[in-house]
Amino acid sequence: MTLPLRKIYTHILCLGIACCTLSPAMAQKEDQTLKEKYRKEITSFFDQRLKDDTITFSTAIRMKWKETDDMKQAVWQLWKKSNEAFKEEKLPALSPLSDQSASSWKLPQELEPHATLNFYWGWKKTAESTSTEQRLPLFLYLHGSGPKAQEWATGLKICSRFDDAPSIYFIPQIPNEGAYYRWYQHAKQYAWEKLLRQALLSEKINPDRIYVFGISEGGYGSQRLASFYADYWAAAGPMAGGEPLKNAPAENLSNTAFSLRTGAEDKGFYRDRLTRYTAEALDSLQRLYPDRYKHWIELIPGRGHHIDYSPTTPWLKQHVRNPYPKHFCWENFEMDGRYRQGFYNLRVEQRSNADSNTRTRYTLDIESNQISLAIDEVTYRTTEIDPQWGIELKFTKTYQPAQRGKVTIYLCSELVDLDKPITLTVNGHTVFKGRVQPDVKHLVNSCATFFDPQRLYPAAIEVDLETLEQL
Repeated sequence: MTLPLRKIYTHILCLGIACCTLSPAMAQKEDQTLKEKYRKEITSFFDQRLKDDTITFSTAIRMKWKETDDMKQAVWQLWKKSNEAFKEEKLPALSPLSDQSASSWKLPQELEPHATLNFYWGWKKTAESTSTEQRLPLFLYLHGSGPKAQEWATGLKICSRFDDAPSIYFIPQIPNEGAYYRWYQHAKQYAWEKLLRQALLSEKINPDRIYVFGISEGGYGSQRLASFYADYWAAAGPMAGGEPLKNAPAENLSNTAFSLRTGAEDKGFYRDRLTRYTAEALDSLQRLYPDRYKHWIELIPGRGHHIDYSPTTPWLKQHVRNPYPKHFCWENFEMDGRYRQGFYNLRVEQRSNADSNTRTRYTLDIESNQISLAIDEVTYRTTEIDPQWGIELKFTKTYQPAQRGKVTIYLCSELVDLDKPITLTVNGHTVFKGRVQPDVKHLVNSCATFFDPQRLYPAAIEVDLETLEQL
């Protein structure tokens, strides 16, 4: 590829060229000055980013490949310090899970008026475990739509009995009740991302063993969250639910183990039928990709809305997240009017779909150092609607290559051999061929985007679909 095109798709950054003429002592002093300068600049950015998630870090800070691990640790520590200084309600210190381990967060008034998220936050131990010194799995449990005080108390009772200890639990209570309050709404998304961000900072939690599950209304909510935040969960386990797949695309679960258990006689809101449609979709995907789409979907004979809930978390806890999948499909769907900024190692700079009439799907495949990315616009057509409630039950989808949009592909040694040339093909066009250059700003921006200690990336390639026609 010619140099001008490479400049379009990757950052090749040069700093301090004049330092080459300095003596070793002067160069060392200058290097120390630059490090202090950038520490302050990165800290300032993180402080602002916690208040405004639309900003990005643009300062180029060149580094060597051998410095990557040290720089990653340095950036993560700066992120931790900014979070510690950020004025917000924090997760309380861990204590045994009980009715004494309750706390609460105020949710933003502009997202949901008069919303306080009460929650239980605690750890469960076994006879063999006497402390929380090891990194433990974290379970997020969502309750059903009955009276919220009763549902919350029931959630604590049953979660305390599940066979998944040693573990940590976050058991929230829905802030408000009524027909229009759901676990997937924007105010609750704020809570889930706050929970993930703070939990991933903890030395007590295993970042690759985080799970979401729920019952009834919590089953619907956990199925949506399973697809929306699939890159964070090791596994997800809705029960007594069944969402239309437009609300929770099965394609997003290629690297997230998924359990859905519903009574075969649970006809309310077509839960049995929608559970079956989910099973059919995941069975089909697993036939196409045998090493992906692990799932356990069960329509339990003779049972209605009430089933045995105990098998779910023992199944979930067997699974560990792979934070660096080389193959995935992501349909970036809106949830309560909001889209994700990124997924695994992709960050969306500009969506391809102009509005919610279509969606953008990203299909990433990495073989050795050959990266293929397909970006399509997705259009849904409803093929089945129930006559009583008007619920859209079944759909077909059509795909067209996207013509616009921008995306950053983050890279690390777990995904490619960074010492060798990389070829990137997007929608059939070779847009990059060569070696990528490490830069601290990629560590900073990926940290701010994903707030995940496993996903700080030292290199990146940027793609603008409008330039593809020029190639």
